[in-house]
Amino acid sequence: MAWSLTHANLLALLKQKILLPKDSHILMAVSGGQDSLCLARLLIDLKPKWQWTLAIVHCDHRWREDSSDNADHVLALARQWQLPAWVEVAEDVPGSEAAAREWRYGRLATVAQREGCTHVVTGHTESDRAETVLYNLIRGTGIDGIATLPWVRSLGDSVGVSLDCCDIKLVRPLLNLSRGETAAFCQEHQLPIWEDSSNQNLKLRRNRIRQELLPYVKEHFNPQVEKALAQMADISAADTDYLNSQAAQLFRQCTLQAADASWEIDRQLLRSQPLAMQRRVIRRLLQEVLRTSPNFSQIEKLIGLLEAPNGSQSDPFPGGWIASVRKPLLVLRQIG
Repeated sequence: MAWSLTHANLLALLKQKILLPKDSHILMAVSGGQDSLCLARLLIDLKPKWQWTLAIVHCDHRWREDSSDNADHVLALARQWQLPAWVEVAEDVPGSEAAAREWRYGRLATVAQREGCTHVVTGHTESDRAETVLYNLIRGTGIDGIATLPWVRSLGDSVGVSLDCCDIKLVRPLLNLSRGETAAFCQEHQLPIWEDSSNQNLKLRRNRIRQELLPYVKEHFNPQVEKALAQMADISAADTDYLNSQAAQLFRQCTLQAADASWEIDRQLLRSQPLAMQRRVIRRLLQEVLRTSPNFSQIEKLIGLLEAPNGSQSDPFPGGWIASVRKPLLVLRQIG
């Protein structure tokens, strides 16, 4: 093993943040690209210091004609590294980036549960974090969207993943590295990168952000924009964790699910709280009943009823849910 500064920095980070404790059973998501190969090589090299158990999973979305060759490339590396590996192949080709992400995390969860893994790791970098912050800012997702790609979270919180896997941690150990640094590491250690042709497809919004928007911002506004956006994500993540913990406590205090499955909200208590807390409680309630992430207008519709006169009601939400004012409560019930 050729010990490098990247090895030393990751070792220090793992000790500081306790991202991957000793004796962890780790499933590495490996696409074959430079970031995931850098991650795999680093963890393999650091394995003796932590006594980890390592394995590899590759997700084939079937987006490219060479996707099966890509999977074979990853399997060949796994054999060379003497690690168990599995390839998950999509039965139906995902129709969007969001659908691909949902399918991918679902398969990661399935394999991790089946193989008794305690942690799933991905090769997301500082560059990925910056791109996702920009993407979410453009979409108008608010502070939660800025607080993107945290270092560690429950795998059960990921899109499309059963909460049965909530004890498995999703970890991103490379968030301090830029894409340029992972490329340099792979070159230094002669890692055979699989070049993904879909990364050049500008119909994919993230590719356009990566290849056009970020370079423009670097040239004309801030050469260190990736680091600045990644730091913004880190700061926002801490703020979001605190706000969510306070909102969860308030949710328990001011909401009650009745015997008929309707929800009752203590209007006076919720109305007395800051608007930020009101919105988070309402969003949490709508997530319970809609089973999807509510949009801004749906949340504001319920916020408006906190001050509305008795008898006021909303137009229907998806699934036939209607909110009505029955002083001193705001009642959300399903009709039809």
